[in-house]
Amino acid sequence: MEKVFRFNIYQLINRYRKVTDIMAVIKSVEEKYMKEALKQAKKAYALGEVPIGCVIVHEGKIIGRGYNRRNTDKNTLAHAEITAINKASKVIGDWRLEECTLYVTLEPCQMCAGAIVQARVSRVVIGSMNPKAGCAGSILNLLEMEQFNHQVEVTRGVLQEECSQMLSGFFKELREIKKRQKRVLTEEKQGSIMNSESADS
Repeated sequence: MEKVFRFNIYQLINRYRKVTDIMAVIKSVEEKYMKEALKQAKKAYALGEVPIGCVIVHEGKIIGRGYNRRNTDKNTLAHAEITAINKASKVIGDWRLEECTLYVTLEPCQMCAGAIVQARVSRVVIGSMNPKAGCAGSILNLLEMEQFNHQVEVTRGVLQEECSQMLSGFFKELREIKKRQKRVLTEEKQGSIMNSESADS
């Protein structure tokens, strides 16, 4: 009886090791592709856009990439996820992106979450959550709604710190730029007032 008990414990330990090894591999893969999404977000950052990046993976290969270009393109639809979905659909040759995983640095908005469901994406991996506009669990959870004919498996918090830092750094810089612009405008107004006063005297 004791031998059987020991054998079962060793079996459990070995199974646990295998599970933790598998989990480590999954984490490594998720981080690898989230880093690719972060590269896309940096492209948006360079354009002065909110730094959001996305990649879509099918069978271990990136088939779609996108980054936020909404202000640059003057187009409401120019979100990272929509661009990546369009590119991936062209590669696959179908609007259905079944068996694909979408990696995105910021939780999708309602438009992008709807597009993900419509495209039948199997899985979404999210870097940072978006408490003000996120529709994958923050405000709504469109990706996992049982009422729809398709639900998406969701993993949250992959490279969360890196994704969040990029966004907070961007908004900090944006606030500083706006402060400088306001200061310059104030100084220009004061200068023109002083010039007009000296011209009057």
